[in-house]
Amino acid sequence: MPELPEVQALVDFLDVRLPGLAVADVEVGSVAVLKTYDPPPQALAGSIVDSVSRHGKFLDVDVDGLHLVFHLARAGWLRWSDALAATRIRPGKSPIALRVRMSDGSGFDLTEAGTKKGLAVYLVADPAEVPGVAALGPDPLALTFTREVFGSLLAGRSKQIKGLLRDQSVIAGIGNAYSDEILHVAKMSPFATAAKLDEAAVDRLYDALRTTLARAVLAASGKPAADLKDAKRGGMRVHGRAGQPCPECGDVVREVSFADSALQYCATCQTGGKPLADRRLSRLVK
Repeated sequence: MPELPEVQALVDFLDVRLPGLAVADVEVGSVAVLKTYDPPPQALAGSIVDSVSRHGKFLDVDVDGLHLVFHLARAGWLRWSDALAATRIRPGKSPIALRVRMSDGSGFDLTEAGTKKGLAVYLVADPAEVPGVAALGPDPLALTFTREVFGSLLAGRSKQIKGLLRDQSVIAGIGNAYSDEILHVAKMSPFATAAKLDEAAVDRLYDALRTTLARAVLAASGKPAADLKDAKRGGMRVHGRAGQPCPECGDVVREVSFADSALQYCATCQTGGKPLADRRLSRLVK
């Protein structure tokens, strides 16, 4: 799943290519991805792109005041082409869910792999009309996201810190991968309770969050869309690296599996050397 650093890289990639171009056409390959119907996607044809921006994990293409907003979900992706094929996509017969053609012949496809579909596309006058955007918490890389703001988000919450970091209504843009990375840098158990963290732990977690995301954004910056997935995987410390040595201490990276996801961590760095039980609602092995 693309998270804040990859989505920001996609924004930067598109924002140097799309503004000033007109939308020539929008082709829909899967009606299921459309979450709004009025106006239809074809209403963008002939209008000029003003800018591309991000709201958490949502991308926002501003086309003369109409906003094409999309969320790539778990298995969605954006494929760019400097020269799209002239052949139109056939609804229900193509892996491409949506194609946007630009006036110079370039454009992009939105695709989604697997059977669990979550790719979502909206066309709205205001991004706040998208329910997921309206519900977003603060952006963790914004200048206004201070240590005090972060501390207030944790205070009084009995939620485990891994889940809280992933909660888009609390903090926008962090998912499974970067929450693993942040907690490893902070040397913190994923099952620590947010409200029970002392001030030193909150300081450590805040610093880990900001530095981990900032470094990931910098590493992804300037890369074409096609290279971002591999770059993300290559930059991970523990996420997706179960069975490999921890880059900090050399202990083996361990995994806790859930029904539809898994987390990775280092017991030596994060849980005082105690492995976490690999079952749903895990607790530290005593």
